[in-house]
Amino acid sequence: MSLYCGIDLHSNNHVVVVIDEEDNKVVDKRIDNNLNITLELLAPYKNEVLAVAIESTFNWYWLVDGLMEQGYQVELVNTAAVKQYDGLKYSGDHQDAFHLAHLMRLGILPTGHIYPPEYRQVRDLLRRRRQLVKHASSHMISIQNQIWRSLGYRVNCNDIRKKSFALPFDVDSFLHRSANSNVIILKELDKQIAIIEKQTLEAVEHKDEFKLLTTVTGIGPILGLTIMLETGNINRFASPGNYASYCRCVNSLRESNGKKKGTGNRKAGNKYLSWAFSEAAHYLVRFNAKAKRFYERKKQKRNGIVAIRAVAHKIARAVFHMLTNKQAFDIERAFS
Repeated sequence: MSLYCGIDLHSNNHVVVVIDEEDNKVVDKRIDNNLNITLELLAPYKNEVLAVAIESTFNWYWLVDGLMEQGYQVELVNTAAVKQYDGLKYSGDHQDAFHLAHLMRLGILPTGHIYPPEYRQVRDLLRRRRQLVKHASSHMISIQNQIWRSLGYRVNCNDIRKKSFALPFDVDSFLHRSANSNVIILKELDKQIAIIEKQTLEAVEHKDEFKLLTTVTGIGPILGLTIMLETGNINRFASPGNYASYCRCVNSLRESNGKKKGTGNRKAGNKYLSWAFSEAAHYLVRFNAKAKRFYERKKQKRNGIVAIRAVAHKIARAVFHMLTNKQAFDIERAFS
């Protein structure tokens, strides 16, 4: 008899439920987050378990990778798409795990993409770079504001990053001590950012996808690497619209009879691709006349934010076709 396993994963424990073809529970137990304990619990049923459904939580790597290495078929559940009946009187971890197994048995379980482990570490390292860039920006703004507030003039970012830069305050003053702490941290962050950029560019083979992405005006090595790693296999997207939606470049508006009825899940999709395509859109508008004309038309009708997102949407759709058909970027086709 075939068995189906659902796991409700938490930060320090997980609930394992195994059911048969008639929804009878074979296993229903809460255990600690320890791979050996999980494998020991499932061992008697390994040959009968068709697949294991695991929630896509923040800490799924260890469990998914560990089970797959032991030969289990694993399904990563798209938790945002899993809905239970709203009229349920009781709902809990055991019921949630059972529900995942039940949906899998029926063949209607919404699943996500399990990113290949060999590139996942590099992708996460590149994500850490973005975090450090945000911190560096906050320290840079703090230094600029300290000078502007105290002395009445602004200092350029490039000037602050020069080795010869010296704070325009008395060395023994509290203003100097305050701003200097930001300068010290900023310099260290810049060092770490440069190291991460070097490591990621060296770690990933510059495949044809990377070369194609860098043909887009405004997409350099870092943005190209981000888009390539966050996208993964482009064939997992059925259409350019699906890909643009995953990149958060599609409006979440809900309409009926020409009237607004609310909004959908704005955060569904990949926030890193959303950021990458917005950055690319700013550069493309800046350096390409055709893209700039498109941007200005949109801006006149709505506003600058909507206009730049429209450009990002165009680039996302173009990237889908580029990666699918192995073709370089064509500005005429993208903005025709």
